Amino acid sequence: MSGPLKVQDHNELFEAPEFREQRARKREFEKPSSAEEVQRVLEWTRTWEYREKNFAREALTINPAKACQPLGAILAAIGFEGTLPFVHGSQGCVAYFRSHFARHFKEPFPAVSSSMTEDAAVFGGLNNLIEGLENARALYRPEMIAVSTTCMAEVIGDDLNAFIRNAREKGAVPRDYPVPFAHTPSFVGSHITGWDNMMKGILSYLAEGRKGEPNGRINLLTGFDTYVGDYREIKRLLTLFETDFTLLSDLSDVLDSPATGDYRPYVGGTPLEAAADAVNARATVALQRFSTTKTRQFMAEEWGQEVVGLPMPIGVRLTDRLLQEISRLTGRPVPAGLEAERGRLLDAMADSHAYLHGKRVALAGDPDVLLGLLSFLLELGAEPVHVVCTNGSEEFEREAGELLRSSPYGQEAKVWVGKDLWHLRSLVFTEPVDLLMGSSYLKYLAREADLPLVRVGFPIFDRHHLHRYPIIGYQGSLNLLVWTVNAVLEEMDRKAPAHSFDVIR
Repeated sequence: MSGPLKVQDHNELFEAPEFREQRARKREFEKPSSAEEVQRVLEWTRTWEYREKNFAREALTINPAKACQPLGAILAAIGFEGTLPFVHGSQGCVAYFRSHFARHFKEPFPAVSSSMTEDAAVFGGLNNLIEGLENARALYRPEMIAVSTTCMAEVIGDDLNAFIRNAREKGAVPRDYPVPFAHTPSFVGSHITGWDNMMKGILSYLAEGRKGEPNGRINLLTGFDTYVGDYREIKRLLTLFETDFTLLSDLSDVLDSPATGDYRPYVGGTPLEAAADAVNARATVALQRFSTTKTRQFMAEEWGQEVVGLPMPIGVRLTDRLLQEISRLTGRPVPAGLEAERGRLLDAMADSHAYLHGKRVALAGDPDVLLGLLSFLLELGAEPVHVVCTNGSEEFEREAGELLRSSPYGQEAKVWVGKDLWHLRSLVFTEPVDLLMGSSYLKYLAREADLPLVRVGFPIFDRHHLHRYPIIGYQGSLNLLVWTVNAVLEEMDRKAPAHSFDVIR
């Protein structure tokens, strides 16, 4: 009788003799450069000479720290009650978006496509869209279908407004059935642009003709935020203020639903009626500025609403600013419980200060997340050195630069917009740092440069459950502090000589 079955992890599996032999034969077939030559070139790529060549390239991007517009669009859409994201483009594109989110959230991510192929690329995707909308509504029974586009549809010039009107005329969807849309070409902008375009498209559609009496509520725009904990945290903060609010695109239950034994495709989300009534709110507060630009402009100009665009509330100063704005808008004082949370965060920062003061940090990510992280690092006495923002703008570069120059800890920092993670590699090897902060894609650099990595932002594929914790507010900032200081302490232990391998730090 054979023993129990052991399922090997790939770390063990590919060290088996047959795989070792396979690799050796592959190398023999490929006849690669010698190990000495490979090592020589590797060392050269870590030099200032290579850095100058690396930063001189213009026609090539290597590992950009961004994704494309439709990915952001479907994240904005799925946060509304009963909504099915629909991507007008090829099946491969939407499969990539679904897998990207499923790997980050460890949850199924429902989204469909019009499955455009070569014929549609030549003759247009009208028939694909009409048939796709009809099938999606019949099979999945959503309350709303939100349509975005991919490169293929945009290159050939498919007009979503005309196509959806044709779909209604042909009876594929009823005339009163909600089908908001946004054009989200992948070859411009990034996932934060797509989120913004889709949010504007949904709100403009739902709120059309709904302007009426003020409802006294406050709208909240999170921007492109992949931490379900942040959605719960901002709702908790507004609840403590005892004020009515509407969180526009609420992912907290949609992408963190309980396991009951039955799959439900639509759990939670912002009610469509509440989203339609957002036009009558007293004000809108955006927790990210760079991923809500068009939506904020639309709400201010078309709705005539006060719109407050804030930096992502990470750290003490930026959380203070958020709470002060909410206090101003509601006429209510900041709850005493939040003042206590602030004090506990300050106490924790003082406890950890000795281990974070002066630590040199390299960061990569989205503009709003980076601004929040930079503000918090400066409060901790850490020293940001390299800041890479592939999807950053000149406005972000200016704002981040002003923030860094306002602190003695930010004087050595350089902000690099439009650069990628291969640029960051050159920066880290020529001007070394103590710590990396960013997505899972930085783990390759972390291993090569022998540096600790604090995983923050999107995507995080190789660690579980981090997205369930907030990173905004005093509580979220405490989480970030814990992850950061413990990464430093683990590195100290890993490199400590025997006489300094202490139990107490």
